[in-house]
Amino acid sequence: MSGHEVLTLSSVSKAYGGRASLIEKLFGRQPKSLQAVREVSFTIRKGEVMGLVGESGCGKSTIARIAAGLMAPTGGEIGRAEKTRQQMIFQDPFSSLNPRWRVHDIVAEPIRTHRLRPKNAVSARVGELLTQVGLSEADGAKFPQAFSGGQRQRISIARALAGEPDFLILDEPTSALDVSVQAQILDLLRDLQARLHLTSLFITHNLPVVRLMADRIGVVYLGELVELAPTDAIFRRPRHPYTRLLIDAAPDLDAKDRSLHPIPGELPDPSDPPSGCVFRTRCPFATEKCAAERPLLRQIGAGEVRCHYDLDLTGRELAA
Repeated sequence: MSGHEVLTLSSVSKAYGGRASLIEKLFGRQPKSLQAVREVSFTIRKGEVMGLVGESGCGKSTIARIAAGLMAPTGGEIGRAEKTRQQMIFQDPFSSLNPRWRVHDIVAEPIRTHRLRPKNAVSARVGELLTQVGLSEADGAKFPQAFSGGQRQRISIARALAGEPDFLILDEPTSALDVSVQAQILDLLRDLQARLHLTSLFITHNLPVVRLMADRIGVVYLGELVELAPTDAIFRRPRHPYTRLLIDAAPDLDAKDRSLHPIPGELPDPSDPPSGCVFRTRCPFATEKCAAERPLLRQIGAGEVRCHYDLDLTGRELAA
């Protein structure tokens, strides 16, 4: 890895072995395995915010946990820059904080664990961090139960920053919050990103959110990375049919309903994915080739796309 690369995933996969049913045991059949992530490759460079987006159950949170080292892949390789300190902000601000600890101790834990400050300077640093995320130094004396969901997520952000990370992984950090609080947390994260020059992996199912936060976006479907491109290119001219459908289904940035509306059709069973292109059963442009051959991730335009074709929005083929 070069000095500018913080994290590299090379053909990373994650499979879970299935448990044999009674019928499978009686007939000696092998249980199906679930391929949660399949040969995902990307690099995150210093100072960059990379977003991963896709429907619930597509594998993006599994990728986040593999990137964080919380889960081991079953295939592929992970490269990390030497001496990189990383922290993770989780989706649920209610379960990610220890209810028996005061906020001061929660935020101070990474400082003490990594010995980032002298003992007599820890309290001042905690107060500084709480102020930085829009809380007060006095809030350190309270327990998490005294705070709202948005305030708890601010505490989670302060705890993550306390470890002085080079790399921050955010797994759906606003999805458990209501819309008005989401906007506040996103503004806070954008401000911290600009001021601290953080390198981040931002996981979300929400396209308006990832458009605001990310420099590049990876689109995940059924465990596969189907498109990877700069944010402007993704929204100006998406190259994969799934990306186009996601954008068409997403609400406007100013809409009150910011949830991602489902794409027509059912998400296939990950333990029994379609042959060839995994998106073909929901793709309006699928051909016999899509069923017969798995497309490779190839360079098209400003990004990479896992599709046999390059189609415009009407479905007219531009290049094979």
